[in-house]
Amino acid sequence: ETGSSLGLFEGDLEKRSDSFLQFWKKKTCVLTKDSLNMYADVKRSKVKELKLQSIKKVDCVERTEKFMYFTIVTKDDKEIDFRYSAEQTCWHAEITLALINYQNREAVQDFKTRQDNESASPGQERRMARAP
Repeated sequence: ETGSSLGLFEGDLEKRSDSFLQFWKKKTCVLTKDSLNMYADVKRSKVKELKLQSIKKVDCVERTEKFMYFTIVTKDDKEIDFRYSAEQTCWHAEITLALINYQNREAVQDFKTRQDNESASPGQERRMARAP
């Protein structure tokens, strides 16, 4: 298992600001197995982390001549708009794959936890069944 500090994918994305003017801000981004890290500057001094566990889906993919646009929808239904140069590798696909891999790891972990709990407790269930 690789560490979460290891980037799966790295490059530039533009994020639409939340302000009224909604202008695009360039971010250097690193996609890890657990999150999308967005840096405000090249020095990477300030990071904003968007954890994959908080993402519901990657949505609204649209291509123009210059840009590919996509929206990340979080589990609390917040929409975050991104765009990147059409010549770049497909960020939206990379994020979607990382999200699927993350969800699969979580599902396997949940399954293992349930199996461990079930195999640890059959004696308790039998004792409870005999109680008046």
